[in-house]
Formats: sequence, C-alpha cells, structure tokens
Amino acid sequence: MRKIRIGSRWVGEHHPCFIIAEAGINHNGDIDIAKQLIKQAFECGWNAVKFQKRTIDIVYSEEFLNSPRISPWGKTQRVQKEHLEFGRKEYNEIDEYCRELGIDWFASAWDIDSQIFLDKYNTKFNKVASPMLTNLDYLEFVAKKGKKTLISTGMSTIDDIDKAVNIFREYECPFVLMHCVSIYPCPSSRLNLNMINTLRKRYNCEIGYSGHSPSILDSVIATTLGAKYIEKHITLDRAMYGSDQAASLERRGMELTYKYCNSIPIMLGSGKKVVYRKEIDNARKLRYW
Repeated sequence: MRKIRIGSRWVGEHHPCFIIAEAGINHNGDIDIAKQLIKQAFECGWNAVKFQKRTIDIVYSEEFLNSPRISPWGKTQRVQKEHLEFGRKEYNEIDEYCRELGIDWFASAWDIDSQIFLDKYNTKFNKVASPMLTNLDYLEFVAKKGKKTLISTGMSTIDDIDKAVNIFREYECPFVLMHCVSIYPCPSSRLNLNMINTLRKRYNCEIGYSGHSPSILDSVIATTLGAKYIEKHITLDRAMYGSDQAASLERRGMELTYKYCNSIPIMLGSGKKVVYRKEIDNARKLRYW
C-alpha cells in the first residue's frame, strides 16, 4: 500500500483524519507552556495546533470584566482575561516555532479586530468558534476572505447553522462543519455523535468533530462516523489551573487518539468486496469440494 506523510508519521492512503490540538488558553498566558503544548502535539503526530484570540473590551462587558474572579494573577475577570491573552510578540514566536517544527497552527478569533490581527499570518485555516456562529457580521467578514474555515456548531440551533452555511456558500468560501457540544467537560450522555450524520446529510459538506471530553473514545467514534477533522483540547497536566484543563487530553491520550483515529479509515477499507491473495491460498486448503 502506498503511504503518505501525516505530521511526523507515515500512514496508509485511506484519507486519515486531520487532528487538531486545541491549545486554546491552556498555556495560562505563558509562552513557554504554549511551546511545550506545540511540541507535545508535534511529537504525538497531530497535524495542527489551535489557539484563541480575543479583544477583551469587545468580547466582554465592563461590568463582567470588573466582576470578582480569584486566579493566580489577581482578583477580577479583567486581570484573568488579560493575563491569558497573547499579543503580537507571542504569536510571532508561535508562528516561528511551528514553522521550525513543521506543524500547522491557526486560531479562532472572537471578534473582527482579532480576525484582522490573525490575518497577518499565513495560517492554513480560519476558525469560527461556537460563540461566534450567530454573529452574522463576523461570519460575513470571515467568509469574504475565501480561506477554508472550520465552523464549530456548539450552542447553536439548526436555524443558526443554516444561516451560517448560507453566508459561506454565498461567498463561495470552503468550510467544514464541526459537530460540537459546548459543555466543559462534556459527559458521554451529551456527546450526541449522531449529529455528524445529520450535518452531513443536511448540508452535504465536509464534517468534523470538536470534542470537549477527556476521553479518546468520542474521537474514535466520530472518525468511524466519517469525521475528517478532529479537534480536542490538550494540556500538559489536567490538574493545572484553568477552566479547560479538565476537558483536555494529556500526552498518552494524544498518542492513542493519533493511533486509533488514523487506523480506523484503514480498517474500514473501501467497502468493495475483494478476495485477497492469502484468502485464495486458504481457500485451496479449506474448501474441499
């Protein structure tokens, strides 16, 4: 079988899924931790690392930012949010480090100013985070760019998704719908993975899965159902401070996700009946008539 290169590994040519490490804000505002997360994703064979970018005073109200939040960095939401936000210096380092390793990176923008900030980088994808799916002005701004966009569908109704899809199709912008349930961590009873089939049938487009479970099984099932893109939160240690850490995979989970998700398309095969050479040899021995 001819093989192709995926990340740092070689796998069979049966359309393996593209696996994305959602570093998000699990770097806790530390560029060294961010680089460790990138390196961990690369070493586990994952295809890309994703971050999040926000303009704090656009995304959040003044009342919310002034409200109490006890964290290692202070006592208000503003202090917390500002500490977790990377600027140009950090993203330049991320861009350079990913290029050195040979792994893709991109980020979800939570407002138009943040999207303009990210547009300066030659990333493989744009990403619409679930909270932004109902912001039609933002969707139009992204769709006009024509860059392939991953669209997470958490917290959204079918009507919400219809409107988003219509915008991307109006501007002929390629997109992937990512089934997503915005619960952190998400219990097995709420994963609703059959939505992958529902989205495919309704929209006739590429489908992915953005999971918030610390399990690897949801990614395996999603791949079996035909998801071509898998996105999972990653962490160095699930016990670290942060709202997303408990819903994230550590290194061993990442290794197994890579192994199983890229094995599934090979195991499923083409669906065409084939009698293999070794079967013919066995038939000569086992069929006595």
